[in-house]
Amino acid sequence: MNGTKLPDGGVLYDETEEDDDDVVVAEPSQGPAAPIDWNEGWKNETGLKGADLIAEFVKHLPNAPGVYRMFNDAQDVLYVGKARSLKKRVGNYAQGRVHSNRIAKMVRETTHMEFVTTRTETEALLLEANLIKRLRPRFNVLLRDDKSFPYIMITGDHRAPAIFKHRGARARKGDYFGPFASAAAVGRTINSLQRAFLLRTCTDSVFETRTRPCLLFQIKRCSGPCTREISDEGYAALVGEAKDFLSGKSQNVKSAIARQMAEASEDLDFERAAVYRDRLAALSHVQSHQGINPAGVEEADVFAIYNEGGLSCIQVFFFRTGQNWGNRAYFPKADPQLSGPEVLNAFLAQFYDDKPVPKQILLSETVEEQDLLAQAFCEKAGHKVTISVPQRGEKKDLTDHVLANAREAHGRRLAETSSQARLLQGLAETFGLSFVPRRIEIYDNSHIMGTNAVGGMVVAGPEGFVKSQYRKFNIKSTDITPGDDFGMMREVMTRRFSRLLKEEGIPDRTAAASTSAEDAADAAFPAWPDVILIDGGQGQMTAVRAILDELGIRDVVTAIGVAKGVDRDAGRERFFADGRSDFSLPPRDPVLYFIQRMRDEAHRFAIGSHRARRKKEMVKNPLDEISGIGPGRKRKLLQHFGTAKAVSRAGLTDLMAVEGISEAVAKQIYNHFHENRAG
Repeated sequence: MNGTKLPDGGVLYDETEEDDDDVVVAEPSQGPAAPIDWNEGWKNETGLKGADLIAEFVKHLPNAPGVYRMFNDAQDVLYVGKARSLKKRVGNYAQGRVHSNRIAKMVRETTHMEFVTTRTETEALLLEANLIKRLRPRFNVLLRDDKSFPYIMITGDHRAPAIFKHRGARARKGDYFGPFASAAAVGRTINSLQRAFLLRTCTDSVFETRTRPCLLFQIKRCSGPCTREISDEGYAALVGEAKDFLSGKSQNVKSAIARQMAEASEDLDFERAAVYRDRLAALSHVQSHQGINPAGVEEADVFAIYNEGGLSCIQVFFFRTGQNWGNRAYFPKADPQLSGPEVLNAFLAQFYDDKPVPKQILLSETVEEQDLLAQAFCEKAGHKVTISVPQRGEKKDLTDHVLANAREAHGRRLAETSSQARLLQGLAETFGLSFVPRRIEIYDNSHIMGTNAVGGMVVAGPEGFVKSQYRKFNIKSTDITPGDDFGMMREVMTRRFSRLLKEEGIPDRTAAASTSAEDAADAAFPAWPDVILIDGGQGQMTAVRAILDELGIRDVVTAIGVAKGVDRDAGRERFFADGRSDFSLPPRDPVLYFIQRMRDEAHRFAIGSHRARRKKEMVKNPLDEISGIGPGRKRKLLQHFGTAKAVSRAGLTDLMAVEGISEAVAKQIYNHFHENRAG
């Protein structure tokens, strides 16, 4: 094994094997020690800032590993960095060396710094990643899309385990398989696994109250353990097969099912043979949706970066138990002057801050801190982690495939953002705005005859729709006449902007208008909208303007009404804005299509929110309204009486006969339903 010295003193080992990968291996350690706050040094009481301030801090810094934070006048965190030696690393900012424009600007804006020392550089790396994700400093490489990944869970605390999609903390006992790249990938896999292994997907409460098999049993997607259509032993065997398949033993499972199908055919039991045939087909369907499944990759995440035109795209593929469980593209916010390996290096630490680390990580390019990352991931995961850059063989073909996906996703995003920038510029020109808007909020209401009314808000920006910023407003006011759209919009606007004023204050539009394109790109996505679009005509706009006047923000936010045209035809919309008569745009105007798309998205979101609320109301259980009646007591009551209606008719003695229902609770239940009848 040959070693190559890295710039930071680490060693990059070359293993001459079939793939000839550049490999960095870390062994498990005892784990990191708790970081130590170190801020007893020199305090900024002299009014210094920039390089002069940093030079004063350097005089008091230790020669130890740690993390530093740089702040501006408003006490916003500008940058979070880590260092093997805080004194040397921070000293670089104060030595007048040539910095990029971005770093030079960061140094000039620095008015304060804070430091945390750690025992090792790996601990500093993990702490740095955590702080960057939490604080989102303006000058760091930022992982923008950081939703948790979904998993498949097979429960382990019930006689008949169920299979569910799971996201979040693993609080429930069971087996978890993943991660999958998307909820859609999990949904497709579970649907196929239902047909293959006939596992239940119902909740435990539904399971306990079944008296006959449900529709899923009739269509051969569940084996019916709720009503003992299958024995507990037989169901446990199906569960074991499902776990084996998800654990990478798919070929063994398929061979066993094929053998059972052949035996059934030999016994002339063709109906049973057809069941096995359908199960085999379902398993093949799962694997056909998984795309490439390289035989030499058992458990790995594969990363590739494509960096061009000031935009970086990182594509990641997930492989677990020898199966491809999907991929996702990321577009981190980074200085355009940074190289691809530099962006990828910063991205990896943030990516695994709150995610399990696989045994192997494959990269398209070598990153500077490859060995340090491997050691940090090892300490975090508690097992050996290998980071490699394949040079030949199957793994090299795999990283090339991932890189091709990154290149294609990069091209699509570049085209979309370029188009979006032109549309925002066109919107500003059409409505006479003093600057190109960075945040547009679109509002719509949805209800049926005033019931289950919901207001929806969607948000669009320079990169398209920002779904993390979407909000729904359940209409709460009892003074609004059912079906009063003006009243609903008034409540939505009041709640939205009252809270915004309280949390953010009034923004400085003068500063926004004079902000350069480069600074606007660096700035965080604004909380205040530049433009609000209202799905409605003059009446809706009158209500909205009245609210903006009451709050004193009519000059802060540009409100535009979009009324459906004659015969409600798309393309004949009328627009209502302050200071001008209502007007229409030419039928093929790109800005018109842009506004229609935003309005349709708001309509879709509002209707979806309304339907979800209506569905929740339809299945609402009267027992949910009684304080002190949790899931356990509710389940006991339903098991004893069968239905909530029967519970409402029960007397005190009958209620007290239920396990876990004391006399006080029985009186509470009885009084709840008795008062409802009396009222």
